[in-house]
Amino acid sequence: MSLPHAPQRALGRAIRQLRTEAGQTQEDVAHAAGITTASLSRIEVGSRNPTWGTVKSIATGLGRTLTEVAALSEELELRERRRRS
Repeated sequence: MSLPHAPQRALGRAIRQLRTEAGQTQEDVAHAAGITTASLSRIEVGSRNPTWGTVKSIATGLGRTLTEVAALSEELELRERRRRS
């Protein structure tokens, strides 16, 4: 179980996966989400936890819903847990 404030690496992986599948750069998504490229980079590598508002903005910039991003994040987290056990 992760700590409440521990970076959610699966969320970052989900965002990066959706971004690359869409053929978008970090600059494209960051601009659309109203955040810096550095912030998006830190989210994608799992060193920063975004607020829900930021995740929603990123999802919109990706042309996805918050639900889609959260579902992929959960799927990636479950895969990682299974792999570790």
